[in-house]
Amino acid sequence: MLNILKYEFIKEKRNVSDMKNGKVFLIIIGIILCVLVIITIFSSLKKQDTLGNTEITPGEEMTEEQERQTIISLYYISLENNTLTPEARVIDAKNLLENPYKTLTEYLIEGPKNDKLQRALPSGTKVNGATRSGDMILLDLSEEFIQDQKEDAIKIAANSIVNTLTELNDVNSVKILINGEEGKKLEGTEIDFSKAFFREESST
Repeated sequence: MLNILKYEFIKEKRNVSDMKNGKVFLIIIGIILCVLVIITIFSSLKKQDTLGNTEITPGEEMTEEQERQTIISLYYISLENNTLTPEARVIDAKNLLENPYKTLTEYLIEGPKNDKLQRALPSGTKVNGATRSGDMILLDLSEEFIQDQKEDAIKIAANSIVNTLTELNDVNSVKILINGEEGKKLEGTEIDFSKAFFREESST
């Protein structure tokens, strides 16, 4: 009989202990859930506050024209050291779609925006045409490009064109034609238009 009572007492004691452990476990779970809820609420309030303080200005959105803009490098003569210097210019990319080689050369003829630079190509020069053959550009210019020009001036003008056009990934050299004539001879000079011109980083 005593053994039975002793067994029942131990069993009841174990049940009480199990209940206490269960309560402790539930309390811990409850605390964790409360902490998670508090964190979630705090994060939500903080996000709403951030959104509330953010002003969205329609004028700051990219326009279709801005999305089409691209930067080009045009090489002009520096007035400070008489060397070819690039001028970065933002243009509408659609201007380069039809014939980028012709367009870029015409920008060189128009002249720089920077007053510390000057154009290398003679005034009155016209672009008759521009085509690509492999990685070489065949650029047909009018007679004004060489007319009454000194050898050094023609060289730096040619390099102005080459340095500008070779900024394009598909261009490595430029062959210059004069009024459709390939291999134009200039008496008394070392300039050889029968050969392609390659890029030079600095020219005087």
